Amino acid sequence: MDLKDYIRSIPDYPKKGILFRDITTLIKNEKAFSFSINLMLKILKNYNFDKITAIESRGFIFASAISYILKKPFILLRKKNKLPADRYSVDFELEYGTATIEMHKDSIDPKDKVVIIDDLIATGGTAEAAAKIIEMSGGIVSNFIFVINLFDLGGCEKLIQKGYKVESLIEFPGH
Repeated sequence: MDLKDYIRSIPDYPKKGILFRDITTLIKNEKAFSFSINLMLKILKNYNFDKITAIESRGFIFASAISYILKKPFILLRKKNKLPADRYSVDFELEYGTATIEMHKDSIDPKDKVVIIDDLIATGGTAEAAAKIIEMSGGIVSNFIFVINLFDLGGCEKLIQKGYKVESLIEFPGH
């Protein structure tokens, strides 16, 4: 199965010049969604980890299914002011603005090995912020898994240069 066949491309969204790769067409197809989860599970057999994190919001879709199947704790990385308890916070830049992610301070124990899952990596700003927040808590980033790598925007390469292990299921150009 070629997962690329299940990704819709939307030009000029969320702003002019951005080519948005939409995963809703993948997740609405039960065979494509199951196939993507099974590919992630196959990748994860190569890693030792304690917990699964995902970046709000589309990363939650994939990570929650994997968490359920593997019976591993699922930790939310949320947008600013969405978590009620004491939290870590990291600001970062996106291709089209700035943002903040947060995580409850009691989510990750020191030395926990953590997988970070998201639907897409572009320039890597969000992923890099996710790694920072895991490390602020004393956790160790085991690896990243993305459904889509926008290979010409350099996000995966940036993470790899910083010593992180990075996997993606499919690749597209970002422009």
